[in-house]
Amino acid sequence: MNHTSSVAAPQRSAPGSPGPTAADGPASRFSKASAAAVLVCWLLVVFDGYDLIVYGTVQSSLMSETGWGLSKATAGTIGSMAFVGMMIGAIFAGRMADSWGRRRTILGCAIVFSVFTILCAFAPNAPVFGALRLLAGIGLGGLVPSANALVAELVPTKWRSTIATLMMSGVPIGGSIAALVGIQLIPAFGWESMFLVAAVALLVVVPLGLKYLPETLARATGADMVAGNGVDKGRIVRDPTGFSSLLRAPYLGISTLFALATIATLFAWYGLGTWLPNLMQLAGYNLGSALTFALALNLGAVAGSVLTAWAGTRFGPIPTAIAAAAVAAGALVVLVTGPSVTVVYVMLVLAGVGTHGTQCLIIAAVASHYPGHLRGTALGWALGTGRIGAVAAPQVGGLLLAAGLGVNSNFLAFAGAAATAAVLLVVVGLKLKSELSIPQGASNV
Repeated sequence: MNHTSSVAAPQRSAPGSPGPTAADGPASRFSKASAAAVLVCWLLVVFDGYDLIVYGTVQSSLMSETGWGLSKATAGTIGSMAFVGMMIGAIFAGRMADSWGRRRTILGCAIVFSVFTILCAFAPNAPVFGALRLLAGIGLGGLVPSANALVAELVPTKWRSTIATLMMSGVPIGGSIAALVGIQLIPAFGWESMFLVAAVALLVVVPLGLKYLPETLARATGADMVAGNGVDKGRIVRDPTGFSSLLRAPYLGISTLFALATIATLFAWYGLGTWLPNLMQLAGYNLGSALTFALALNLGAVAGSVLTAWAGTRFGPIPTAIAAAAVAAGALVVLVTGPSVTVVYVMLVLAGVGTHGTQCLIIAAVASHYPGHLRGTALGWALGTGRIGAVAAPQVGGLLLAAGLGVNSNFLAFAGAAATAAVLLVVVGLKLKSELSIPQGASNV
């Protein structure tokens, strides 16, 4: 399939715009304006990560201090609400970013998740709290694919995979901040204070986004193209966009595999992120120690982002992702054996490296595999459908505990998901290798 026909000529930013548009395409070097935009996107991803992990840090407090009558099962259900919202946000925001522009979508998502996260601090009961988490999740889910799609257009092609992986380091860094802040804030000011931290994103980072994020064209498919608003008349991109393009030849098989691998990876990563502090408390540790274990997991994920960025560039994102997923599965199995505290910390670091590193590499592979006019949609598809795993994990974790199967049942479930991701990624690698064997010109997938 040839995706190069009738492509509109590169456009320069209009006077008064916030800098070069992504329509200009990545230059051979990384400009200061692009670097500033990437930094803002990364900061927003940090808050995205904070808001995702913050529920795990306050879960015990919600169950014991609020009087809401939360059981392990209902706490798992509430934990899933943000991920339901993320599934909705990721699926639709990727498509909106391709159609309406990255900047509008990114800033809109950031405002949504910040406002509804702040409101969680004032929730009077569990149903309202769950509804607010769902609404915040829509913004959380929409931000990552939109930000990654924008960043992929701003950086030189040779750095695209590395930057996409490093961008995702913001998620565990945000999670690490949540664990560190929780150790101090929860005993002093209560669980509510954890959600008020989102005001920093709303009052500081969003204004930076307004200043530094470039706008992108609506992929040359809208009325502006026909009217010739800044685009050469008659040079209209006729390539189809949207999910229908991903779910038919030549993308159907690989799109399905990316989605399934993301489901398994996010099941392991967000299952651990939601339940780990509570699991460690059930294992006999106090809240401070339990949050320190969560910190180890997230610091491992930060290290994984850097390590897999290097390894993905050196060995390729898919082979590296296979290894990372296998490492995560092995580390979680070791936890079941009841090792010493030192070994527990090491295994949680490796679990963080493996689970989050795998997800970073999948995103890098998706960002590199699809053509520009489908990139945001493809990222939204992978991350949106992948949220099925994120939604299921808190539920499954809570149900396993409620059934009396113990802490180890959770670790085994998350290990199984990581192993499944490794197997799926092997299939992805084989499929990509078979596509590369197609004669040049038969397909540019």
